[in-house]
Amino acid sequence: MSRNYFGTDGIRGTVGQGAITADFMLRIGHAVGRVLRASETRPTVLIGKDTRISGYMIESALEAGFTSAGVDVLMTGPLPTPGVAYMTRALRLSLGVVISASHNPFEDNGIKFFSARGEKLPDAWEQQVESELEKPAQWVDSARLGKVRKLEDARGRYIEFCKSTFSNDLSLKGLKIVVDAAHGAASRVAPNVFHELGAEVIEIGCSPDGLNINAGFGATAPAALVAAVKEHHADYGVALDGDADRLQLVDAAGRLYNGDELLFVMVADRLAQAQSVPGAVGTLMTNMAVEVALKERGIDFVRAKVGDRYILEELAARGWQLGGEGSGHLLALDKHTTGDGIVSALQILQAVRRSGQSLAELLHGVTLFPQTLINVRLAEGSDWKKNASLAAMQERVTRELGGDGRILIRASGTEPVLRVMVEARDAAVARRCAEQLSDAARG
Repeated sequence: MSRNYFGTDGIRGTVGQGAITADFMLRIGHAVGRVLRASETRPTVLIGKDTRISGYMIESALEAGFTSAGVDVLMTGPLPTPGVAYMTRALRLSLGVVISASHNPFEDNGIKFFSARGEKLPDAWEQQVESELEKPAQWVDSARLGKVRKLEDARGRYIEFCKSTFSNDLSLKGLKIVVDAAHGAASRVAPNVFHELGAEVIEIGCSPDGLNINAGFGATAPAALVAAVKEHHADYGVALDGDADRLQLVDAAGRLYNGDELLFVMVADRLAQAQSVPGAVGTLMTNMAVEVALKERGIDFVRAKVGDRYILEELAARGWQLGGEGSGHLLALDKHTTGDGIVSALQILQAVRRSGQSLAELLHGVTLFPQTLINVRLAEGSDWKKNASLAAMQERVTRELGGDGRILIRASGTEPVLRVMVEARDAAVARRCAEQLSDAARG
């Protein structure tokens, strides 16, 4: 069964259009409430949000929808997405709801849900909600309406949780760290976490006004972080996105480390502590250099589709704990049930402190392979999978690259474009092979 509203990470779009309206949010709150009521007499849901001005409207509409279905509601105010997942699990609640459009600009917003265990919900649950949306509303009588209250000190409780994922035997004393919260949900959380662990903290991107989330700051705009680290002569810089589930990290030299490199550091740190790491999960876009480096250390590596949801699915299926993607979504399931930018940063800084080495030193010998990505516009109605010239060229390039590179060819999900990516140890080889494949795709 296809889904009309849910995408790969909840429901998201431009405010005032499609599903991102007050009337739809009331309807979906009611529908989700009815789904919950089918298996629980008096459910309680937790609602958190980022700092977008539209969060007030959506929050109120969801609250009305839930209470009309006989569901109690706890409100946290601004709280990172992983904070909502944690509080839902810690308080043994029925469901967690996040109002956020993550790294998107303030004009967008959306909602996503977490189970009672703080995990993302399966497709089947989303399909059940969409089915309920098609039915007429069934308001409960006045005596059974839900109640709403503010959850006091949700931020403080989440701050303590984040700190608990950092070794009790270590601290961040002596480090100067720039913290960039993208003017988002972690603006009043992330600086406190690093400060309370002993670091000297320089705050940027921590002054939300409802309109400036992700605007020139945060994980999707790391130039501000690089500049601030250099200006303040900081040891490290940490940038989160609007809902704080994504991380970018910069060292004192201004070098930016992507999620692929940080995943390797997390694995290597656990190996250094003689912990068992049976395998790690990346995505189709994970740089091959990381895969090679992990396999040299005897670590199995599996690629999932792009998106932390699919990484989570692979980790769960294999019983593994560590995964991530280049964009900075990192998963350490021995620390949290979902991706958490603050917790991920602490895992990296813990590795630095424990080893006595810099981040650059921890990554010595792991040099990312150059990648070339070319978008090839396809003729309407064409099927690239039946292109014999492309298939022959792909076979030829694969032989040439051997174990020193790889090819990824995939169709865009939003436009008639074929994405041709080649990575190799040599940048010139990657460029030449990508151009050859692109020419074959056009022919």
